[in-house]
Amino acid sequence: MRPWAGGASEVDLDVSPADVRGALVALFAAHPGLRDRITSETGEVRVHVNVFVDGEAIKFTGGLSTPVRERAELHVIPAVSGGA
Repeated sequence: MRPWAGGASEVDLDVSPADVRGALVALFAAHPGLRDRITSETGEVRVHVNVFVDGEAIKFTGGLSTPVRERAELHVIPAVSGGA
């Protein structure tokens, strides 16, 4: 995802979103190329992308409505697969 985030491995957002949806909106405003890599045409997180808030997968905590506390860490990780 780094090529679409200006080469950065981390992005600090100067916002305090209420939930993951708001955090992603802010991320996409700063780095528009990430939108199509993270979310589908319907705005949902793509099936091959995992999003975590403070180490908890959002698929178990409310999806895009998962609350985001101030100074939370969000990790966006594309699925990795392959063989030996």
